Amino acid sequence: MKMIKTIKITGVLIAILLANTRIQAQNGSGQLVVPLSDPGKAYKLSAGLVRGSITVTGYEGKDIVIDAQSGEDRHGHIKESGNGMKRLIGNNNLDVTAEEKNNEVNVGGSAGRFVNLIIKVPQNGAKLKISTVNDGNIIVSNVKGELEIINVNGHIKLNGVSGSVVANTINGDVTVTFRSIDPKAAMAFTTLNGNVDVSFPATLKANVKLKSDRGDIYTDFDVVSTMQKPAVTRTNKNGMYSLKIDDWVYGKIDGGGPEMLMKNMNGNIYLRKAK
Repeated sequence: MKMIKTIKITGVLIAILLANTRIQAQNGSGQLVVPLSDPGKAYKLSAGLVRGSITVTGYEGKDIVIDAQSGEDRHGHIKESGNGMKRLIGNNNLDVTAEEKNNEVNVGGSAGRFVNLIIKVPQNGAKLKISTVNDGNIIVSNVKGELEIINVNGHIKLNGVSGSVVANTINGDVTVTFRSIDPKAAMAFTTLNGNVDVSFPATLKANVKLKSDRGDIYTDFDVVSTMQKPAVTRTNKNGMYSLKIDDWVYGKIDGGGPEMLMKNMNGNIYLRKAK
């Protein structure tokens, strides 16, 4: 089963309704309700933006509900011109699509428009791939499954998630609080400019691989260090010699387990026990 749902809102709102689509739109916003082909079973959601924030929250329903809002910054404020006047036309254009096929849902927005997406998803097992590039943060709460979260200029915050996570941003913090984890899954949490702050269940069994180029590393777990020699790379190109030493912190928690990688350049790393 394949279903495509679209919101298009221009100027004072023109909504285009496709087959079996329910849309509620006003003031530069709209809603899509996307039924899954096989409700109650595991599903996959991919949502990507160029400009804007994405918030995903687990709930007890069976559909995927997408609320979209245009013309705002990451803090939810309508943008204003230099003289304090609000732009009513232009920033309010909204173009969001959702496609469902065999419990796989793809959500996207127009590349040239700022859009905030608030998505409610069923709480049963999911595979999520959520990404944005500019002017937005990614927040995921109360979701269970495999999470792949990618940002560029913004923060990543995951609250009360279960399963496994791979999270990466460039300019922003990565903050994760687990309710439970997949005990067999390796995970990675990385940023260039920002803190990496991850709270695992106290029962964590893992091998950790940690590196902060210009920050400190903190933990309240009992980490047994496993000393490894730094990786040394020597190169010779056109008579120019270079030497690179790549030094990581390695350790085991409660005897070891899957690898948990945490890395940044400018910022601290916090490996915590969830309270």
